[in-house]
Amino acid sequence: MKHLIILLLCCLQSLCMAQTAGQTQRITPADDGRALLNPGMGWQLYYYSNVLANYGSRLAPEDIVEEFPGMSTVFLRLPWSFLEPEKDHFNWEIIDTPAQRWLQTGRRMALCISATENWTRQGTPQWVFDEGAKYYEVNGFLEADYDDPIYLKAVEHFVEKLAERYDGDPTVAYVAIGHFGMWGEGHTEITTPVHHKSWGFHTQKKYIDIYTRHFRKTQLCLSDDFAGHDKPGSHFPITDYACQKGVTLWDCSILVQPKPRNWYHSEMAQQFWPKMPVILEHEHYGGSVGRGAWDKELLLQAVEEYHASYMSIHWWPREELEANRDIIGRINRRMGYRINMTEAEWPATIRKNEAFIIRSAWRNAGVAPCYGGGYPCFTIKNDKGGIVAVLVDDGFNVKDLAVGKPGEAPSTERHAEFTVARAFTNAFGTFSRSCPTGTFDIYFSVGTVYGTPTLQLPYAADDGHHRYRMGTITLTE
Repeated sequence: MKHLIILLLCCLQSLCMAQTAGQTQRITPADDGRALLNPGMGWQLYYYSNVLANYGSRLAPEDIVEEFPGMSTVFLRLPWSFLEPEKDHFNWEIIDTPAQRWLQTGRRMALCISATENWTRQGTPQWVFDEGAKYYEVNGFLEADYDDPIYLKAVEHFVEKLAERYDGDPTVAYVAIGHFGMWGEGHTEITTPVHHKSWGFHTQKKYIDIYTRHFRKTQLCLSDDFAGHDKPGSHFPITDYACQKGVTLWDCSILVQPKPRNWYHSEMAQQFWPKMPVILEHEHYGGSVGRGAWDKELLLQAVEEYHASYMSIHWWPREELEANRDIIGRINRRMGYRINMTEAEWPATIRKNEAFIIRSAWRNAGVAPCYGGGYPCFTIKNDKGGIVAVLVDDGFNVKDLAVGKPGEAPSTERHAEFTVARAFTNAFGTFSRSCPTGTFDIYFSVGTVYGTPTLQLPYAADDGHHRYRMGTITLTE
C-alpha cells in the first residue's frame, strides 16, 4: 500500500507539472538591429568644432539631422574668448541656442572649452593677458603660460561659473577638461617655446583638479593627448591620475593618420571602459579621406578595441552619413551598451495575492557596460493602456551584465517572484489594493527601481514609453 501511495503521488506530481508547463507562455525575442537612443552612448554631432562654421552652420534652426541613426548628442567645442569676452560677462547664448533644439527632443549635449587655437589668434580672452597673465606668441598664436597664477585664477573662476550653470544637469552628457593645449586637447608641442614643450604632470594635473573641484556630478573627460599624442602605452601618470579622479578618456586620434598609425591609445582605454564611458573622435572626415587614412572597417574596429560608448560625427553630418551609412549601422549594433531580453517565460494565469515566477534571460550585446544601470520590469496593462500591475525585478541591475565579442555576450537568467494585489491582515481585517481581473497584455522594460522605463530596447511593439509587449496574462480572484 505504501508503495502504491508513493506511485500515485509521483503520478499526481507529474500530472501537475505537465499542467503547469502547459499553462506557461514563452517568448524568445530577436534583436531587430535598430539604432538605439539611450543615455551615456551614441553618435555626437559636432555643431561647433572650434570654428563656428563647423559643422552646424548649414543647419536650419529646426534641423537636428534626425535621420542620422543613433545620434544622441550635440557636441559644442568653443574658445574661451567667445564665452567670456569681458571679465564676468558671459555669452552662454552661443551654447544654449543651438543645443536647445536637440535637448527638447530628449537628446543631450557635451561641452569643451579651449584656450589655444590655430585658426584664430587666441582662444584665451584678451582681458586675462591684460591683467598680467604671461603668454607666448608662437607662429602667430598666443598661448598662455599654463603655470601662471593669474591665468590659473581666471580659468578656475570661469570653470566655477560653467559648473554653476551645467554641472548635474541631466541634459549634459559630459564636459571635457579644456583650457590646456591646442584645441583643449592637451598637446602643446606645436606652439609653446622649446623650453616649455613638455608641460609635465604637475602642470597638467592642475587642470584636472580645477575641473573636478567644480564639476562634482557631470562626467568629465580628458584627451589622450595629455599623455602625448603618439606615445603608445597603457599607463601614464596623467591619465592614471584622471582615472583615479573619475575622469574618463576622450581619444581624438582615430583615423587621423594612415595605416598602421590608425590610433595610439586603445591599450590606455582598458582601465577606463569598465567604469566609465570612453569617447572617440575620428579625424575630420574629409581630411581623413584626403590623406588616405579613412577606413570604415577600422572605424568599427576602434569601437571594439576601445569599448567605446561615443563616436563623433566630425564633418558635415549628412555627407558623412551618406558615404558611411553601412558602417554606421553596424557600429550602432555594437557601440555602447545594447540590452537584450533573449527569453521570457510566465504563467498564462495568475491569482491575486498568490506568488508566481517570471523567468527571463538578459544580455548586453554592446561593447560597454550600461553604466547608469536599470532594472527589468514587467507591466500588466488593460486594453485602454491603463496600468494594472508593475512588477520590478529589483534584485538584478543590467549594469552588471558582462560584455563580449560579437555574438558571444554571456546571458544572465533570472527567476523573479512577484505577487499582484498582495493582501495584508491585521486586527481590523484583511486589506488589498483594488485590482481588476481579466485577461491583460504584459510588457517588459528596463528602467528605474520603481518601474519607469528609461532604456530603449531593440524590439518592436513599443507602447510609446519603452515598454515592449510580451503577450497576455490572465488575472483571477
